[in-house]
Amino acid sequence: MRKHSPSPFLLLLLCTLFSSSLSTASDTLTPDSPLSDGDTIVSAKGTFVLGFFAPNPNSNNRYVGIWYNKFKVSVRTYVWVANRNDPLVNITGTLSLTANGTLVIIANNSAVVVWSSTGSSTVANPVAQILDDGNFVVKDAKDQFVAWQSFGHPTDTLLPGMKLGWNLTSGLNRNLTAWTSPTDPSSSPYTMAIDILGDPQLILWSGSTRTWRGGPWNGARFSGIPEMKTYSMFTFQFVQNQEEVYYTFGLKDPSIISQLIVNQTGSTQRLVWLDQPRQWNVFWHAPKDQCDVVSPCGPMGVCNPDDSPICDCVQGFVPKNPTNWALRDGTDGCTRKTPLDCRNGTDGFVLVSEAKLPDTSSSTVDMSLSLDQCRAKCLGNCSCTGYANAYVNGTGCIIWTTQLTDLRVWAFGGQDLYVRVAAADLSPTMEQSHHSGIVATIIAIAAALGIVLLLSVACFVCEMRRKKRVEFTSASFTNPYNYQDTDSKDLDLPLYDLTTIVAATDNFSATNKLGEGGFGPVFMGTLEDGQQIAVKRLAKTSVQGRTEFMNEIELIAKLQHRNLVRLLGCCIHGEEKMLIYEFMPNRSLDVFLFDRTKCTLLDWKMRYEMIMGIARGLLYLHQDSRFRIIHRDLKASNILLDKEMNPKISDFGIARIFGEDETQANTRKVVGTYGYMSPEYAMDGAFSVKSDVFSFGVLVLEIVSGKKNRGVYFVKADLNLLGHAWSLWKQGSSLELVDESIIPKYSADEALRCIKVGLLCVQERPEDRPAMSSVVLMLGSGSALLPQPKQPGFISTKGPFEYSSSTSQQASYSLNEISLTMCEGR
Repeated sequence: MRKHSPSPFLLLLLCTLFSSSLSTASDTLTPDSPLSDGDTIVSAKGTFVLGFFAPNPNSNNRYVGIWYNKFKVSVRTYVWVANRNDPLVNITGTLSLTANGTLVIIANNSAVVVWSSTGSSTVANPVAQILDDGNFVVKDAKDQFVAWQSFGHPTDTLLPGMKLGWNLTSGLNRNLTAWTSPTDPSSSPYTMAIDILGDPQLILWSGSTRTWRGGPWNGARFSGIPEMKTYSMFTFQFVQNQEEVYYTFGLKDPSIISQLIVNQTGSTQRLVWLDQPRQWNVFWHAPKDQCDVVSPCGPMGVCNPDDSPICDCVQGFVPKNPTNWALRDGTDGCTRKTPLDCRNGTDGFVLVSEAKLPDTSSSTVDMSLSLDQCRAKCLGNCSCTGYANAYVNGTGCIIWTTQLTDLRVWAFGGQDLYVRVAAADLSPTMEQSHHSGIVATIIAIAAALGIVLLLSVACFVCEMRRKKRVEFTSASFTNPYNYQDTDSKDLDLPLYDLTTIVAATDNFSATNKLGEGGFGPVFMGTLEDGQQIAVKRLAKTSVQGRTEFMNEIELIAKLQHRNLVRLLGCCIHGEEKMLIYEFMPNRSLDVFLFDRTKCTLLDWKMRYEMIMGIARGLLYLHQDSRFRIIHRDLKASNILLDKEMNPKISDFGIARIFGEDETQANTRKVVGTYGYMSPEYAMDGAFSVKSDVFSFGVLVLEIVSGKKNRGVYFVKADLNLLGHAWSLWKQGSSLELVDESIIPKYSADEALRCIKVGLLCVQERPEDRPAMSSVVLMLGSGSALLPQPKQPGFISTKGPFEYSSSTSQQASYSLNEISLTMCEGR
């Protein structure tokens, strides 16, 4: 049959209809033009579409998301979902842009905000627009300043130009989290992220379990993805500085469509779109073989998928559990044939070629060292177990001081890894080379000995005052105290010597003392380089001991957020245990808040920003950090203020890590500060994230009122702050709670919203209290959209605990203090 070509008139008509179909959808969103269910916003070139959708035709759930235009990708493919965990159920909604530049999804039947673009900056002339790269941005229409962007909050898809990784300044962790199912976009346990501990590396998680490790960036690609070497159509970039750690990719040919996703089966895939046969093609995926599972051959074992069995031990090592090893279970790993002899300097190294670098979460990197210098540094550290070039071009030094785990070899594209072994386990060639190295080292030492002797006195003085930057491991802690529980996690944390701290604090002089808490006294100090520090010195009479000391180190060393105090290091010497923090020149919040003179320095804007900052810090602990952390002692004296009065949560001595599936725990010993404790914790020892929410609610009401919860300031002497706030709320006169020192220069709407949020947080039943994610959302929304609070817990000073009725408003001035009270059954 003969085919007829369409007439020019028909082509013109089709083009006109196509153009009209795009023009009916706006390309921008303004405060005056919300997006209703059924409408869409299309990018300028028509590549991406934003609108409401239902991923399952049989579901009543509605979402706002972004997908490829069908003219680009004929298969409906979603790349971003706004309200993935908060769908509109059996109702329609509206996507609106507020006058200050916040995006909100509102349920039409109830005007309830189900999602908002939290963390966005305020702009005067906001406009929302979807760009042709798939980024949905809120910007100022005049100066084009971008206040918020969807690229900063990915779901399960990484598009070209998007960043996967951390903004260290704001604490934003941009990771990919898979859908629960192909028709349910809610968050599943599978997450791919950049782990910034040690040398940053790409990790795929299932809850708190690592299922695949892409390894560290080696200058050209991730160590665990050698295939990237052959990706001629892509460009890759890895950025690591003091502000950001992230990975991004681009396409050399703009006509190619590609994306990186994490799917609901726990697999990460790079997909490319094929115009023929009009489908997505899996360009690469992981995990893909037995050796892609994290550490299948255990510590010091090497996995090779081309061998049978796949596990072998590094030269100089033998299976730790020979029986299981013979049964093809290598998870126990390998152990040394011969102990190392660091004291006599006879150890050497065996080469593992084409290796995927072992787990780098406890490694250290020095980009200024050559490979020979790296070897010398490793030999000089008795804890060093191996080294390698940081980059494949031969630059930089990466050193491990723990057992090497998740080690495998490739057919191509790997790196050279040098593993430390005893001299007896070296091959003859290696041993000869090793002894030659020793001879060369001895000659070099002899040549320099004269100079060293002449400068010995000067060097001794300098060395005694020099800060020792060494890796802090469980072994380095246990030796001074002869503790045997060396199974604690290895930490890469600076260890300061006592001489340095004594010099910095002028021998802990009284003039440098900032205060004293449950841990012990806190001193201000100045290091040789001029950096100011705060030193918490464990008192011999302190009720806190080694457990709290190690707890704070292990927790805070792994946390990075602008609203958390930064731990610089620690000092351990004999009976001395000290924590060294960044110095907070404005001390703690209670110094200002509860002092009738200094409280005038805290205007409303400053107080509101403090509430928001503390909320974001707590949200990071509960949800956005790699570990779910319950602080358990959130209070005004544990909120430190930097020179710009930015709040930073401190004191993690009694904090607890929760597992991925853990929601509540119980303790027989209640620790914390009465007045901030939730009822279920104070009475029954049950604590959860909702315990911190209660403490946050108390803190919010204290910041608004300028009064302590445990003091008596009110007409009814038996009411504490919670009871007084609840009484005013029921009377409809909540604004009477606002600190008179900031009246009339404050926002009544914001103050009322904070009071309402505070009351929601201190409700008696933990299930009634909102999660911190909802708290942050509510603080940025209108108070009329918030639920009504129920009665708080502990609204009287005469409750199950006899609260202090002192009317003194003078705070105890201290830095990084902790009030620790224990309640035990008789």
